[in-house]
Amino acid sequence: MPAQDFSGRTALITGAASGIGAAVARCLDARGAAELVLVDLDASGLDALDLTCRVRRHVGDVADPALWERIESGLTDLDHALINAGVANGGPIIETDFAEWRRILSVNLDGAFLGLRTALRAMKRSGSGSVVLTSSAAGVKPAAFAAPYGTSKAGIIHLARVAAAEHLADGIRVNAVAPGRVDTPIWTKTQAFRDLEKSLGSRQAALEDLGRQATGDVHGFAEADQIAAQIGFLLSDTAANITGTVLVSDGGYTL
Repeated sequence: MPAQDFSGRTALITGAASGIGAAVARCLDARGAAELVLVDLDASGLDALDLTCRVRRHVGDVADPALWERIESGLTDLDHALINAGVANGGPIIETDFAEWRRILSVNLDGAFLGLRTALRAMKRSGSGSVVLTSSAAGVKPAAFAAPYGTSKAGIIHLARVAAAEHLADGIRVNAVAPGRVDTPIWTKTQAFRDLEKSLGSRQAALEDLGRQATGDVHGFAEADQIAAQIGFLLSDTAANITGTVLVSDGGYTL
């Protein structure tokens, strides 16, 4: 079987209804995945995915332990997992409400822990597997006005490395990807983006402005499909010797 052929494989994807999660679902489906277990709050987004493989959809909050109890009870074989669900917001620390801090940490870090734990348990029963967790360049390089988001994404990196260390003997690889800004709803649905779009007159102008903020040029905003291809590599057998690492894909932002 070619190293990046996922024929006969089962994969779990959180945050699968849009953005990077949806792009990875399409990527694995195109590469022959037999079954995808998709998790998101957005039921209509999950239903809208046009996939050819078998699909099990779970609608719910990834920070809810009861959701993961239901998913784990029906999860027998699992080969791959993308722990990707996340939310974002920005603002100065001194103006950040504690409830907002908890909301972002709950989804991004608690939800990642619960999803990763479920995936690792299933893979340990199977005897092998690979996991990618979606971090962010904001978890590598401090960014002003992004304390809850950046802190949660830094935690994701450490969580991935600890999991990799714990499961070396189990044949389970765990890595993280740290994208810069990507054209996905996590950014484009924020109030800050809507305000920028309104002030500049178009969505494209707002994306280009954010790209320049990230890397100094208009190429700083990646497409979700680009990041999905990189995640596909880390999940695949091509990356069989890679574990406990972080792939930074940010157009140079962290340099």
